Amino acid sequence: MTLFVDMDEVMADTYGAHIEIYNRDYQESLTHDICMGSEVWQKVPVERQNSVRQHATNVGFFRNLEPIADSKEVLKELSKKYELFIASAAMQFPNSLIEKSEWLDEHFPFVPWQNRILCGHKHILKGDILIDDRSYNLESFEGRSLLFTSPHNVNSNGFERVNNWQEVALKLL
Repeated sequence: MTLFVDMDEVMADTYGAHIEIYNRDYQESLTHDICMGSEVWQKVPVERQNSVRQHATNVGFFRNLEPIADSKEVLKELSKKYELFIASAAMQFPNSLIEKSEWLDEHFPFVPWQNRILCGHKHILKGDILIDDRSYNLESFEGRSLLFTSPHNVNSNGFERVNNWQEVALKLL
């Protein structure tokens, strides 16, 4: 069976990075709780929104992300049971291509480069299972779709949801 896993907000904590950078740059105390149900940029003053939206264009942003809790351990086990591919819509941020590859080398060395798909649209993916935090990526997927909970998608419905990697393990291992 083929398993596709998204990177940002599923394996890598981009949401937390946006909050951390915003708080550092503006000496603020924005939290995940304040942002629930929204993108981080939507919860800051209008004059600062573009700054937050530009974080992902900065060199080093994707390279320095923290892995989502338990993702390393669970994905290692899943890689023994499934044909595991990492599928990330990396083309939106060209700097991210090398940074995501280096990040995977460091944190997920058991996923070979041949099993990394850095693409534009994910509608091209054909397989058995897709884990993603964006419902629009799951809508056209023909296999089993798992919506990985992130603050921005807490109000999204219509897909089988997993709140963390322990729940993924219970469903797929």
